[in-house]
Amino acid sequence: MTVAQALGHIRVLDLSRVLAGPWCSQNLADLGADVIKVERPGSGDDTRAWGPPYAKDADGNNTTEAAYYLAANRGKRSITVDIASTGGQALIRELVRHSDVVLENYKVGQLKRYGLDYESLKAIKPDLVYCSITGFGQNGPYAHRAGYDFLIQGMGGLMSVTGERDDLPGGGPQKAGVALTDLMTGMYATIAILAALTHRDRSGEGQYIDMALLDVQVAMLANMGSNYLNSGKAPKRWGNAHPNIVPYQTFACSDGYIIVASGNDGQYQKFVEVGGRPDLATHERYATNPLRVQHRDELVPILAEMVARQTRAFWIEQLEAVGVPCGPINNLDDVYKNPQVLARELVMEVPHPTAGSTKLVRSPMKMSLTPTDVAVAPPLLGQHTDDILREVLGHSDAEIAALRAQGVV
Repeated sequence: MTVAQALGHIRVLDLSRVLAGPWCSQNLADLGADVIKVERPGSGDDTRAWGPPYAKDADGNNTTEAAYYLAANRGKRSITVDIASTGGQALIRELVRHSDVVLENYKVGQLKRYGLDYESLKAIKPDLVYCSITGFGQNGPYAHRAGYDFLIQGMGGLMSVTGERDDLPGGGPQKAGVALTDLMTGMYATIAILAALTHRDRSGEGQYIDMALLDVQVAMLANMGSNYLNSGKAPKRWGNAHPNIVPYQTFACSDGYIIVASGNDGQYQKFVEVGGRPDLATHERYATNPLRVQHRDELVPILAEMVARQTRAFWIEQLEAVGVPCGPINNLDDVYKNPQVLARELVMEVPHPTAGSTKLVRSPMKMSLTPTDVAVAPPLLGQHTDDILREVLGHSDAEIAALRAQGVV
């Protein structure tokens, strides 16, 4: 029996590359959309070369597929098209007629020179949903600047609240360990595209979506942004601590790190009792959370010394037993061996044309009737060029050969 997929009726023409755009189109592919990834002949998506590490073949040798590229391109079909050529532009317009969505992340105005901007394509596909992803959006004084995740994390305020306190060793701004702004922009773009498709299905109208990394970064500051807007005071960095709760931070055990997140006085009392320091539970300077926040600089070193006496396993077992929220600081080796991660089957192994098979992280969207288990590896460069030209556009072998001879594909 064929399993239905939520977006099995949707075709996406993906002109994006690197991360924010491909993360969006991978979400849509996971949901069942036919995503046609348009790539530059000869080199393709920049991230194909962002290695090592690379996927390995059966003999342990590197393939040409960088792990970075594999992370954001499963479930898609790849076609190579030179969009700078007249023939390539004509081919894209032909594909647009058979697509529901166009996704791109070129610099502002670049695709207009090729006649591939929204207004040009809307003329041939009136109900088209067209999503542009840029660093700063389509208007404003920064619109023509290139936008990179690292820069946007700094410009958009995330690094002002991320990192150790300025008055402690190692203090200062810190970026997130993954390209968080790119990823969140891809998520917001996914939501916007789905909303636009729903509107199209009701009204017959397509529309243009203007997604900017800076907009997303400012929006995703959430309560930090709201705190500033309502107080006029810019929040500062707290490292792994919490500005309003103590203890709510990381501690070093004798063999690793744990997080202790005591949200109330009762949990704090159980924490110090497990550590053999019941006197700290009723101490006149530490008995309540406001007191602990006031005296954090003297209390936290005492708690750190207490935690350091025991192993990580001791603390997690004992604190879980008495209901104190806690957890380990796992590296990725720990993560992929975690029994909960294993139970949720977050890793899948899929066939791959050159590697034999490759391991991918499964989509976290678990849906009962339209599952997202797309067991299709990220495509090789141009792997589906001939198939797409035949199946979608009806080109003959002779026509395809001519396009290749002209350097269009």
